[in-house]
Amino acid sequence: MGLLDKIKKKKGNADLPEMVPSAGWDAITSAFEKVYPDQKDPKHYGTLISWELGGNDPLNGISIYETDYYYHFVTYGLSELFGKESDVPEVSGYGMEFTMKLKKSCIAPEDEEGELRCVCGIFQKIARITFTSGECFNAYEYLYTGQTTGIDLNRTSLLTGYITVDDTSVSAIDTPNGRVNFVEFIGCTNDELLALKEKRVTVKELYEKLDSDITDYKRESVI
Repeated sequence: MGLLDKIKKKKGNADLPEMVPSAGWDAITSAFEKVYPDQKDPKHYGTLISWELGGNDPLNGISIYETDYYYHFVTYGLSELFGKESDVPEVSGYGMEFTMKLKKSCIAPEDEEGELRCVCGIFQKIARITFTSGECFNAYEYLYTGQTTGIDLNRTSLLTGYITVDDTSVSAIDTPNGRVNFVEFIGCTNDELLALKEKRVTVKELYEKLDSDITDYKRESVI
């Protein structure tokens, strides 16, 4: 995962003084704790060298909540986590954070840590697009890279890219720094993504065919 390392989740950024308010960060955590009230200390991967200090990873961190069935990832860093910096009061930062639900049973036990880090690394790469170009991601879009290898750790899955929807478990929130939408990524196969690219199907139609928002590295194409 590059510069990411597992750390204990804290309120605020390790690169900033402790007195810096973390209202944006806390609002994200609060939204997920409403869904997972028993998980006050989820697995968290934080960035060792921040983007502002010249690091390669723009996200401040990624938390992973769990059910018996899947891991639920959420990013911290595309919205304004600390003080308000932008001139748009109604929107926090880029107005979004990324999420994903990864099916547990599609992961080999010995690959668990690597697969979690792999997802975090991919989210850092996607966030880098936003930080360098200003491109934002909304629900019912797709991310097609043209790669033929899987997005899983061992690159053996048929899933090579993503579609996006509004997170089905955590709704958009209003924070002291503005509104934040949770954009959920769902892994898709190359055939599915080509069908989207060639306009043979819409993202909403494909999502209906999938009939699930959970990414399963072992599934076959529905196209």
